[in-house]
Amino acid sequence: MTTTALRWGILGTGHIARKFATDLSSSRSGRLVAVGSRSDAAAAGFAGAFGDVRAHGSYEALLADAQVQAVYISTPHPWHAEWAIAAARAGKHILCEKPLTLNQADTRRVMAAAREHGVLLMEAFMYRHHPQTLKIVELVRAGVLGELRLIRASFNFAATFDPAHRLFNRALGGGAILDVGCYPVSFARLVAGQAQGRAFAEPVAWLGAGRVHPEAQTDEYATALATFAGGVLAELSCGTTVRNDQSAQIHGTEGWLDIPNPFLPGQDRHDEVIHLHRRGASAPQDIAITGLVHGLYAYEADAVAEAVARGATEAPAMSWDDTLGNIAALDAWRQALGVRYAGE
Repeated sequence: MTTTALRWGILGTGHIARKFATDLSSSRSGRLVAVGSRSDAAAAGFAGAFGDVRAHGSYEALLADAQVQAVYISTPHPWHAEWAIAAARAGKHILCEKPLTLNQADTRRVMAAAREHGVLLMEAFMYRHHPQTLKIVELVRAGVLGELRLIRASFNFAATFDPAHRLFNRALGGGAILDVGCYPVSFARLVAGQAQGRAFAEPVAWLGAGRVHPEAQTDEYATALATFAGGVLAELSCGTTVRNDQSAQIHGTEGWLDIPNPFLPGQDRHDEVIHLHRRGASAPQDIAITGLVHGLYAYEADAVAEAVARGATEAPAMSWDDTLGNIAALDAWRQALGVRYAGE
């Protein structure tokens, strides 16, 4: 597959930015050349951990760096739209952490800017590009499970409540739905679409419920039932104060697939195993995903490079229409709980 070498800048110096920077070194196409932070000290500290990397004490300075061809935006959710639009105006290709923006209206503004300035834009759902996800898609498309009936997907973890933390603070885009609920939604739409021979599918009906923290006024855990064409159902859950699992199951008329680690596969390049339960079989078939040579976040960086090499503004594994469908579902989920952010 054609790739082009890309010189990356990272906008933001938080936990996820360090993961991306670490894995970028194992990509086939990318090289980190600069980082931008809101302070000189934070930028210098980050850059010092990754070798020959320029440190910029502002996001504006990073976007003005002529050596930077593509930017990875890792700020809290409310600033994604602002800096993605600024990056597009600076002529930089954009890989932006999920969710691309807080809502569908802002997502459309970012896409309009990318279209106007002719730059690539991709929402960073890293699991979509991983070999494990590609194997899941292959099995579903091949009809191994028979006719699709039910998808279950869950992304929950238990954090200590802190009203100032980005997970709970409404001013920082807090809430489980945007932070981790976006993964089960994305997964269900992917699987439902692949079963129909399409890249993704949109739910025809949606029921959402959850608990809004009385102090923070953001959702701390939530569930949803999505219905897709043909009567396919998806049971989805997310939470930031729930000691629960991060897993997925896909059920069909001829079998079901158990995915113990759907959203963070192959971290530190460790092997993964998914379990295929066929009708009539006495034991499940274990399907190993082995020999991983790239870090989890390297795959999405290579997907950006491949699209740039083709002169495209979208990457097929996470198209703009796919992103729009996902944020529309997240909007509906939040609306069911009455969770709103400033300006909405």
